[in-house]
Amino acid sequence: MTFPDTVPHDLPPGGDDHAADDTPHPLHRRLKSFVKRAGRTTDGQARAFAELGPLFLIPYKPEPLDLTAAFGGRAAPTVLEIGFGMGEATAHIATVRPETNFLCCEVHEPGVGALLKRIGEQSITNIRICAHDAVDVLDHMLLPDTLAGVHVFFPDPWHKKRHNKRRLIQPEFVKKLAAHLRPGGYIHCATDWQPYAEQMLKVLAAEPLLRNTAEGYAPKPEYRPLTKFENRGIKLGHGVWDLVFQRA
Repeated sequence: MTFPDTVPHDLPPGGDDHAADDTPHPLHRRLKSFVKRAGRTTDGQARAFAELGPLFLIPYKPEPLDLTAAFGGRAAPTVLEIGFGMGEATAHIATVRPETNFLCCEVHEPGVGALLKRIGEQSITNIRICAHDAVDVLDHMLLPDTLAGVHVFFPDPWHKKRHNKRRLIQPEFVKKLAAHLRPGGYIHCATDWQPYAEQMLKVLAAEPLLRNTAEGYAPKPEYRPLTKFENRGIKLGHGVWDLVFQRA
């Protein structure tokens, strides 16, 4: 299965060093041509596309999405996840929070296939995937004041200072996310890069619709698992920072 060209939630580190130093994150641009991350879809992922795609993939349409209908008639609080990688954490969270619906945006085709495969293997029913630019989904498919939460886990940190403008978490984007939360809804971000954590904290704290649920960084919520890469980093002495802000 091949997706139409679209904007990835994060390009691989160093993936476009030829770009100008002040180039913003792809989701903050409005272009007519887009970049897709490379990657090979395995046979198992391809089978998951064919067998489970019709049930769990939500096609992008520039019109409001009926969330209850999208989840098979199930009305439940909905959390938007932006960029789930290979879906390991997403599948775990959906399993330990069966009372919540998860709408997940990711355009990396092998990652979408991997999550579909996990859905089949683990008999998960409360996930739907929209393989499209999350900004378009927010702007055209999701109404304001509807989301119970937003998850943004380990977005590309763009380590070099001159590349910081390419980071996903920026004031305009956070404002958009906050406007889509219902009162009491939350934004949960996590990163293993301290300078990005500091930026996230500053940007989230500056959004008037949000309040921090902790004094600075939050304890890791129980629902977010430690991935194998995170465990490896912790063993090497690397830190991980969680931020949980709530809409007033």
